[in-house]
Amino acid sequence: MLTILFDGVAYGMLLFILAVGLAVTMGLMNFINLAHGAFAMVGGYITVLLMQKYDVPFLLCLPVAFFASALLGAVLERTLYRPLYRKPHLDQVLFSIGLTFMAVASVDYFIGSGQQIIQLPVWLKGRTELGQGSWMLGMGHYRLFIIAVCAALAVALQYILTKTQFGSRLRASVDDQRVAAGLGINVNLVFLSTFAVGSGLAGLGGALGAEVLGLDPSFPLKFMIYFLIVVAVGGTSSITGPLLAALLLGVADVAGKYYIPNFGAFIVYGLMIVILVWRPQGLFVRKGGK
Repeated sequence: MLTILFDGVAYGMLLFILAVGLAVTMGLMNFINLAHGAFAMVGGYITVLLMQKYDVPFLLCLPVAFFASALLGAVLERTLYRPLYRKPHLDQVLFSIGLTFMAVASVDYFIGSGQQIIQLPVWLKGRTELGQGSWMLGMGHYRLFIIAVCAALAVALQYILTKTQFGSRLRASVDDQRVAAGLGINVNLVFLSTFAVGSGLAGLGGALGAEVLGLDPSFPLKFMIYFLIVVAVGGTSSITGPLLAALLLGVADVAGKYYIPNFGAFIVYGLMIVILVWRPQGLFVRKGGK
């Protein structure tokens, strides 16, 4: 039981890092980017290719995946996404879904449709067991590593958004762009930086999740619904909401697939429905914004 809970927490933390960028762009930038999973796929493929073809160490691949995805996000934000900020949400959805299918087709054409295999370092392959019987806790070293990295990122993101000048400028830019610009805030630069960081976090999540979730060209389509559930259940105006929603989703998904594998997905969607009926705007809603 404890092992299932541990694996569920690890899975949930990974989903949080993958989805938090989408929560930021939807909640704080009011932009629906359903191509968010494509940035995660980019980070995963960068990690796999660097390790397979150039023998780059795994730990070095992680920051490379983050910065490469962030750079791609920044370029696309300036060239493709920015003109859509003031467009209706339907235009944003159709555009970003189209971009997702283009990314899937491109990866399939240039790299292939096969499942990618990632070789973790030896020190991340082991497993530590504590206790005995039904209360034994089995902790995979890689999942423990994922929990540690994602928890540190969650704390850092919460601090940046709530305690720093950049977080204040971002919230001001979202609440009223004209007033923020009148106060001397470079709204375009704030949105560019936010979009780039969100894309970079998706790429980092893709790099971390390549071994756990699997990696193939259909990755953005398979996990798009999970990202949307995390954002819908957790709310789009804080870090705490998506974090709690991702943990609930991760534990429910792992436990459901273990105890009742034929109805595992039903548990996830049932939990989502119950929470949204109880709190239609998500678990956490920021007051004072538009």
